[in-house]
Parts: sequence; structure tokens; C-alpha cells
Amino acid sequence: MDDLPRPLIIEILSRLNDSTDIARCRLASKTLDSLSREVRFINLQCSFERYTKSRSPETNITPFKTIFKKLISNSMIVESVSVGVEKTLRGISFDDIEEESDDLYLTDGNFVSEWLPRVSGALRSISISDFWIQSCWRRSEILSLISSYCHNLLELELRNAWLSVDGLNPMPMLTSLTLEFVRLDDEDLNKVNKCFPSLQVLNLIGVGGLKDPRIHLLHLRTCQWTVSNAPLSLTIVAPSLVKLKLKCGKPKSLVIETPLLSDFHLSLDKASNFVVKEFHNLNSLQLESTDLCSIIQKFQPGRTIKYLNVDTPKWAQALEMTKFSLKGLFDVFPNLSSLTLGPGAWSETEIGFHAGVLEIGNGMEMLKEISVRLVLHDIEITLSFILYVLEKCINLTDCGIAYPP
Repeated sequence: MDDLPRPLIIEILSRLNDSTDIARCRLASKTLDSLSREVRFINLQCSFERYTKSRSPETNITPFKTIFKKLISNSMIVESVSVGVEKTLRGISFDDIEEESDDLYLTDGNFVSEWLPRVSGALRSISISDFWIQSCWRRSEILSLISSYCHNLLELELRNAWLSVDGLNPMPMLTSLTLEFVRLDDEDLNKVNKCFPSLQVLNLIGVGGLKDPRIHLLHLRTCQWTVSNAPLSLTIVAPSLVKLKLKCGKPKSLVIETPLLSDFHLSLDKASNFVVKEFHNLNSLQLESTDLCSIIQKFQPGRTIKYLNVDTPKWAQALEMTKFSLKGLFDVFPNLSSLTLGPGAWSETEIGFHAGVLEIGNGMEMLKEISVRLVLHDIEITLSFILYVLEKCINLTDCGIAYPP
């Protein structure tokens, strides 16, 4: 080992994604102990096994936070920090823990203050996945701390926490933000819009507490937003956005102003006031709704859309059909070259075919690709419908048929 060039050893150590493995290497030799300090990232995750051992009175185990702080203190320069609990710990119930425990409360302001100032100057990326049972009833000031110390931070990910925006300072360098299973209020999201003006990537997954959320970011390019509750209204104003994945249940009002959007994935049940400005650049669209026909009609006829994927949720298939129509689909999207029908959408069209009321129109003649995920109810009807569709697709070059799991 001592004969290897130092840069090569550092490169090998940098390819170990788990900092626990790097810590073990430090015990192997003085050379590894010295060079491991030059690795510029820390990735430490608490496993279910470690958590269980830490709860046993018969096991003497070093506290998780202590190990993390030691890794920080032994590092020369840290550009990326990822610390958290593994997903398996999400199954732990409140009955299984001590109410006041904070050994895995990783967004704790006191804990973060102990390690963040030392490494903040070089940090480019922070990812913290907290232990929800310990963090959900404590409001964390971690955003304020990060904005105070990390002036060069580019990427930030926070999961499983109740976040406060009190004292949050502008972070003009931040370009990527992920908030997953966190608690915020509307005014908190407004401050996020204000303090992170340069965001190009925004992921809001299961963010609770929002009633009338609004995203207004001028430089945003990619957004994934899964709304966990049922807001009264939901607004996205993002003039530079090109890719949007939105899942929002039943908002009473949905306003989307994204003129450069080219890739759009929309999943919702119903929206009584659904306003979509005309998309001049939309190329790929994926729609999932229990009211698929009505949602399609909300779109202005778009000749730019070439790739379309439509479906109704599985549970909706047992309810009243939404009268999904292929003719109505091609009336709105006449220039499709690729069409994917999920099992719900396929079932509705197959029922219309069997009842003799199916209307297709001329749109299918333009298709180059068609893919279906079907549910078999009557094999003879299904085969007849498949043959009927193939006869209509006279320019087809690719066809795929699959059964959903």
C-alpha cells in the first residue's frame, strides 16, 4: 500500500461511498489514516441494526452523532455532507421509543452548530435525512444556520423535519433544493421563493402544512412537486421551467404559468378551476386522473406534443368510467407520434369498443409508436380490439403490449 502513489490512494478512498468504510481504512495503516483526511465528502447513514443495538442496555456503542462529528474533525476539506437514517427506520412507531430521545435528531440546531461552522466554507452540498419520530415535534432552525454559514452551497436536501424559516438569509448561490416529508407553512414557502432566487431544481415531496402554496422562481428549470394535503389553490409561475412533475390530488384551483415547459407529468383527481396557459414548447405530456376526459379538454389544442402517456388510477377503474375518448384526445393533440395507454385508459377504450360507441378519428394514422399496459377481462374482446387499433395505425413502426404487475 505504501508503494502506491498518494493521488491514487486518495482516488480509491474517494470511491468508497460509505464513510464507515473509510473510517475502517483509517485503522488499517498510518498511510490510510493520513490520506483519508483528504477525502472531500462525508456520507454516514444510521442503519436499523445500529439503531437497535443503541437501544440495548447490553451493548456499548458509540453514539451516532459522536461518530459523525469525529469524521468532520478528522477531515481537512469537506465539500459534500450526507448524514441521515436509513429508510428502514421509518417503520418505527412512537410506542417504540423514548419520547424525549434526541440521539438521532439530526436537524437539531445545537448539533448542527457543533460541526457546520468548521466545514461551511468549502461545502457545496448538504443532505440530511432526519429521524421523523424525534424531529416532527421539534421545530428546527437548520435553514437559518445553513444560510448564515454556507455562502457557497449549491445543493441542499432536507428530509423528515419540521423546518422554521425564522432568520433565513438569502442564498443566491443555491441552485438545487429538495424538501421531502417536511412541515412548512404558506408564508414559509413564500420566503423560500424570496431567499433562494437562483434555484434551477426544486423538489417538494410530501411537504405538509401548505394551504395556498405558490412557487414563483424566475430561473427554475426542473420541478417535482408532490402535495401531501389538499390545498385550496396551487400556483406555479416559472418562466424558465422546462420539466415539471406535479401530483396534487384535488385542488380547487390550479394555475400553471410555464411558457417554456417541454416535459410535463400531471397527476390529479379533479380541479374545478384548472387554468393552463398555452404551451408553445410542450413535447412530452403524461396525464393521470380520475377525470381524464375533463383534464384533457382543459388543454388548448397543441400541435407540438409528440409523446403522450395517459391513465386513470387503478382504484378508479372500479368506479364510474370517465368517458375517456380517443377521438377527444386526438382532437386536442393531433400531431402525436407516440402514445402510451395505461391499464385504466386502455380498459375504458376497450369498453367503448365492445359497446360499439368507440370513436377514434384520424389521429391514429400519424402514430409511429404505441404502447399499452392492459388488464385482461375477456381475451377475445381484447384481441379484437388490439387488431382494430393496429389496423388504424397504418404508419406504426413500434408496438408494445404489457401486463401491469
